[in-house]
Amino acid sequence: MAKLLKQSVKLALVQLASTADKPHNLSHARKKVLEASRLGAKIVVLPECFNSPYGTKYFPTYAETLLPSPPSESQSPTFHALSNLAKEAQIYLVGGSIPERVGEPDDESAKLYNTSLTFGPDGGLLATHRKVHLFDIDIPGKIKFRESDVLSPGNKITVLDLPEYGKIAIAICYDIRFPELAMIAARKGAFLLLYPGAFNLTTGELHWELQARARAVDNQVYVGLCSPARDMEAEYHAWGHSMVVDPNAAVLEQLDEKEGIVCVDLSGDKIEETRKGIPIYTQRRFDVYPDVSEGGKFEE
Repeated sequence: MAKLLKQSVKLALVQLASTADKPHNLSHARKKVLEASRLGAKIVVLPECFNSPYGTKYFPTYAETLLPSPPSESQSPTFHALSNLAKEAQIYLVGGSIPERVGEPDDESAKLYNTSLTFGPDGGLLATHRKVHLFDIDIPGKIKFRESDVLSPGNKITVLDLPEYGKIAIAICYDIRFPELAMIAARKGAFLLLYPGAFNLTTGELHWELQARARAVDNQVYVGLCSPARDMEAEYHAWGHSMVVDPNAAVLEQLDEKEGIVCVDLSGDKIEETRKGIPIYTQRRFDVYPDVSEGGKFEE
């Protein structure tokens, strides 16, 4: 059986704080991504909403038009910044996520999405993932947040093939709480599940590490969670703690709440070793329950 991960690869998660100044955010992201590439990373990930403040009131103001693709530089400065950066650094760049607008700004029927763009070393767009599950929660006395007040949900699972390495899957933040997405992607051959995400101080303490380790142990693949850094002067306080978890659910490296870079070597041997030791992939009982990977709509 062919290895899921064809050769070892260094993964970097760039944890940074975003401001209200989009050009500064793009410039700062470029600096940190280039720093990660100098560390040898070939897959680099940015946080959720890395080019804008995180909050429903900000999404309409910071939204960019991505379709038809490629957009003009005025329609999406972030698209072009990420494309150029991936080419400059010769990396696969998962551009966290940005607010996306479909339709004219003054059109009441226009839709907004929370969207992740992934570019290859040639600067070409490889995949677009729109957040499938919107963050609508209400924990009394803790936090209330409703992305659906302004955002529309995506409707596809995103799996893409990196020719030198193999398949990876990309989802966004709240998507991690729905194991079906992860299980389908893993059973379709993904060796790595990536989640740019901005958990808050309540949900982060409760479930950030737990969700990462759960998705890893469920599927015996690597999992990477990339958070914004925490800024207590901002309206939304991100948990931080970007981390990489191995196929046996061990946390390989984790940051604190401040800016930083997680940089970890991923090995196909570790996936094989884990699956041989606990062979759940050959022990599933599809005569008792359905194979969820037989369904799903894909962005491949």
